[in-house]
Amino acid sequence: MPAVPFAVPRARHFAVLAPPTPGHLNPLQVLGAELAALGHRVTVVHLADAARLVTAPEVGFAPIAASSPSLDLFLARLADPTGLIGLPRMIAAAAGMTRALLDGAPAVLRSIGADAVIADSAEPAGPLVARHLRLPHAVAATGLPLLRDSDVPPPFLGWRHRADAIGRFRNWGGYLVSNLLLRPITRVLNDYSRRWRLDGQADAPPAYVAQCPRGLDFPRSMLPPSFAYGAPWRRPEEDVDLPVDGRPLVFCSLGTLQGQRRALFATMAAACAAVGARAVIGHGGGLSGDQAAALPGDALVRDLWPQRAVLRRSAAAILHGGFNTVLDALAAGVPSVVLPIAFEQPGTAARLARIGASRVLSPLRLTVPALARALGQVMQQPGYRRAAGRLAGEMAAANGAAEAAARISEALGGPS
Repeated sequence: MPAVPFAVPRARHFAVLAPPTPGHLNPLQVLGAELAALGHRVTVVHLADAARLVTAPEVGFAPIAASSPSLDLFLARLADPTGLIGLPRMIAAAAGMTRALLDGAPAVLRSIGADAVIADSAEPAGPLVARHLRLPHAVAATGLPLLRDSDVPPPFLGWRHRADAIGRFRNWGGYLVSNLLLRPITRVLNDYSRRWRLDGQADAPPAYVAQCPRGLDFPRSMLPPSFAYGAPWRRPEEDVDLPVDGRPLVFCSLGTLQGQRRALFATMAAACAAVGARAVIGHGGGLSGDQAAALPGDALVRDLWPQRAVLRRSAAAILHGGFNTVLDALAAGVPSVVLPIAFEQPGTAARLARIGASRVLSPLRLTVPALARALGQVMQQPGYRRAAGRLAGEMAAANGAAEAAARISEALGGPS
């Protein structure tokens, strides 16, 4: 009797639908390159202006209709996401971006012959477009898992984990507020669901992959069967030559959207100098040359650093809690002081505090002495570095983007 061959996943053309920011598209392009290495084709579908964010040679780009909103205006709204004015504007901008994708993506996916979707969990248009076109889809969580769980607070809140009746009641209230805040996005989704006659509850995706390591997240009781924790999705990175003068280095970053906060960077640089350290500041182009030169403490300042290389040489980090930078700091075993500003940064900070890898301070009315005290603690008390090192070990043992791509390929490839 002849041997029965194993089923080989057939090649797919994956369309990627995600928020048009480097923090989402950069790791997704690494995931896309791994899928391409498995024989698949990957195309990011978004605003024409987002083409500048897609730089991986293995990943294609296809623009949606030209009537879509301005990417620069959208990013400006994300850069000011707090307060009575900033938060509604940011949510309205996100709703407008979701509407643009729902309006323009289906025609593009048909025209390029995409036969599967990779939906970033932070952009709800992806699963809805996949249902409309009757395509299989995988969910990719580039940030914290955005899965509702009665034992876990909403990620935009910096609440501690509390798995008891009081904690669950508190979390229920948080999700109620979340529902109210996100009504502009919900209305857009409901509008297109009715228009496309998508009745009933959507099925769970056959693959749900995350950069987040299990050890960083709060304990969960409601994960879908297809969910898999992981490790950062990264490419190899160039080394960096940093001056050595006997002072420890502290990497300081507010990510790619918040780098215009000159006063906060000045506080960081002064706090580093106060503890005898030197700040290495990456502002993402948010500061002018004169503003960067005026920062105190003889700081080393650039738009962008190869941050993993810098972190490997750093004694500590001062971060805003952006997920990719947090993962890179943990992967280097570097303790941190976290100053959460918006989005899921408070939730990430709460998780870092829980595992003991970070001190968390509010960036509002932050003083140099307060930040210097916290920085001195994470640099001098070995427990913070040990906690970061435990996560570094967990992530080093995982296979990052390659494992996530293999899961997607196996779940969505189907027999050839």
